[in-house]
Amino acid sequence: MATRKFGTCFFEQYAQISLSALLGSDFDCLVNRDRPDLQSTDGHSIGIEVTRAMEESKNAQLELLKDVAGITPAGRRDEELDQILEYGYSYGLREGKYIGVKELSYWSMALPLRRIIESKVSKVGNGFYGHYDKMGLFIFSRENLRESEAFKAMDYTISLQKYLDIRYNRLYLADVNDLFVCNLDDGLKESSRLVRYAVTQEQRKAFYLEAVRRQNE
Repeated sequence: MATRKFGTCFFEQYAQISLSALLGSDFDCLVNRDRPDLQSTDGHSIGIEVTRAMEESKNAQLELLKDVAGITPAGRRDEELDQILEYGYSYGLREGKYIGVKELSYWSMALPLRRIIESKVSKVGNGFYGHYDKMGLFIFSRENLRESEAFKAMDYTISLQKYLDIRYNRLYLADVNDLFVCNLDDGLKESSRLVRYAVTQEQRKAFYLEAVRRQNE
């Protein structure tokens, strides 16, 4: 069986699916286009750019796919592996090399995350992604972020776009177990800016399989 190629549209679809499931129907209308990656069908309400904080390598992407698929050593069953393989996700899984929460601590994502935020804020500020009532930046992170790290990323984003006319209203940080939703609008206290949503292993599997299904349509 040939292994399918997981392009960036897979992560964009996964982001839309997770936003709808965790945050509600406001995100049901998002479609996968370009500049930005997710857009509301009316063309002006919501625009969300989707990216990944990770090494620029094929291996890093494959490891991130394992995380978003919800496959862990403790939770893997043979039928789960067979189902993932059926969808073309075969590379590396039979080697027994799994990435779990404890193993992720060896890789600090601070520098990649900072660089991505800098790049995306610059692009939104110069109008590269167009004009929307609400602009969002959704970042997949392979690091299991602590809440304090999510606050730092949020504060850094706010500082970069403080004087921009076009800016992000929301920052979404998706790690292995959580989705951090950061409100970047002016006039809010820091304590009320960030909400943490737990993401279970079963939810990750469901999001993954739905995103794969959409890629195959």
